[in-house]
Amino acid sequence: MKLEAAQLAVDTWIKEHGVRYFNELTNMAQLTEEVGEVARIIARRYGEQSEKESDKNKDLGEELADVVFVVLCLANQTGINLQDAFDKKMDKKTKRDHDRHHNNEKLK
Repeated sequence: MKLEAAQLAVDTWIKEHGVRYFNELTNMAQLTEEVGEVARIIARRYGEQSEKESDKNKDLGEELADVVFVVLCLANQTGINLQDAFDKKMDKKTKRDHDRHHNNEKLK
């Protein structure tokens, strides 16, 4: 699914099931919370912290999808075409970072 289609799907869902968008500040707080949940899973599952029994059944994919959902909400409500923004970012990173990463001794 392209990002434009994902933005439309989220907008349709909000209008049909969510009543309205939360305001931007609430969505920013929600995004922070969701990123925290991703960080907790990564830190405990792949980092050095032990994983609590209550966290072992947490689905990293679902938590990452929560982050994407809120990002799409924020893009919709602030008038950002995320597909255009993402395409520009990939072009910029490709031009700027191609040689930089290949020449980074830490990555060899």
